Amino acid sequence: MQPTRAHSSSHGRDSFIDIIRALCVLAVISQHWLMPVLSYEHGHLSTGNALASPGWWIVTWLTQVMPMVFFAGGAANFFSFRAVDSVRDWLRSRIARLLAPVVPLAAVWLLLPHVLVSEGVPAQPVLIASRIAGQLLWFLAVYLLVIAATPVMFKLYHRHGWRVIGILAVCSLTVDVLRFEVSPAIGYLNALFVWLAAHQFGFHYADGGLRKWADWKSSGLAVAGFGLTAAAVLLGPYPASMIGMPGAPVSNMSPPTAVMLSLTIGQLGLWLTLKPVMTRLAERPFAVAVLRWCGARFMTLYLWHMPALVVTAGISVVGLGFASPTPGSPMWFAVAPVWVGVAGIFLGCFTGLFGRFEIRRRSDRTPRTSLHRVVLSAVLSSCGLLGLAAQGFMSPGNPLGPVLWVLMVLSGLLLVREKSIPATIDVRWSRTGPAHAGVRRDGARALTAKAGGEGLAP
Repeated sequence: MQPTRAHSSSHGRDSFIDIIRALCVLAVISQHWLMPVLSYEHGHLSTGNALASPGWWIVTWLTQVMPMVFFAGGAANFFSFRAVDSVRDWLRSRIARLLAPVVPLAAVWLLLPHVLVSEGVPAQPVLIASRIAGQLLWFLAVYLLVIAATPVMFKLYHRHGWRVIGILAVCSLTVDVLRFEVSPAIGYLNALFVWLAAHQFGFHYADGGLRKWADWKSSGLAVAGFGLTAAAVLLGPYPASMIGMPGAPVSNMSPPTAVMLSLTIGQLGLWLTLKPVMTRLAERPFAVAVLRWCGARFMTLYLWHMPALVVTAGISVVGLGFASPTPGSPMWFAVAPVWVGVAGIFLGCFTGLFGRFEIRRRSDRTPRTSLHRVVLSAVLSSCGLLGLAAQGFMSPGNPLGPVLWVLMVLSGLLLVREKSIPATIDVRWSRTGPAHAGVRRDGARALTAKAGGEGLAP
């Protein structure tokens, strides 16, 4: 199959995928900053969730953007993988790029909680902060496994097309049945089945199929997807909220249920319907500059937006005694812009300090790494990231636990190490020739400078 033109003429990229990635990051950050309902008294931090308010579950059908995160990642991975000459080098480069920004986060949070406690800060809020700083690493752990599976899923896509998503959907439904009837632990298998299916939708977009759909087909896809989601909630054992709620017996996200696939279909149809408007807006100079800046720092923004929230809450709630207003009240709406603005300032500072770990460039020289080392790197680092997501960076009952998880992540990074981790250089070449205009030949390779990172949309 001949490669289709992956990117638009604007800066050699598909602006639709760039917009989705940027909006997904914005949605994740905004939701996480506005969800907490916090109060502090006598050394104890109380936490709640604003989206647990009656009727607010409907908001999560749009703001739960992980389906589109994996969709955009699938499209970006298809764009780059289809022209590679070495699967090993592609995997090594992808894994190294994903793991490098974790290093400063781990370095700070392995030490910071102990420093705060030693300085007299009560242990309970510090423990919550250390868990919040690490909990979102679950995405990176799963995404690493999805990256490792990309070569196999790429072959299956070309051989079986849409049937691959159908099989994954059947597997996810089967897992749900076993989860509800046998053991809840079985549900964690859907962390692969569900997100691999969303990733596979990105393949169908990148290869041209979904991009050619007319508006009425995209609108129909949105109606079908959201309709299936509504039916699953009304008739099945699935909760209405697309995020986990405190005290709820079932979560659609941790681990994901099959209903996330119907949500993927609904959201994808909605985004495809809005695509003409979105791409026109993306052509404006300011939008181009924003997308370029975000594209080089997506992982940094994702990793550090929760620490920015922690600092904001630490100063205002623990330090000054501020308590969150009742969600939905006039005071809540009045305070929200200030709260988000302060957290945004801290995130901007963190991005300026630690973004360099994501945007460093590399030389054209690629180190030789065996495929076994690459696979071991993915497994080790994924296990370490899952441990940090579950335990946080501080564990009073097992103080060496977080250190062990971090060492596993660092070991994974060392297995695929290179002198500098790229975020703006994309290695792509073809056995039959350059994959697109502007590629220069260098022996068996062509290197193309990109305007931003590719293959990740947190």
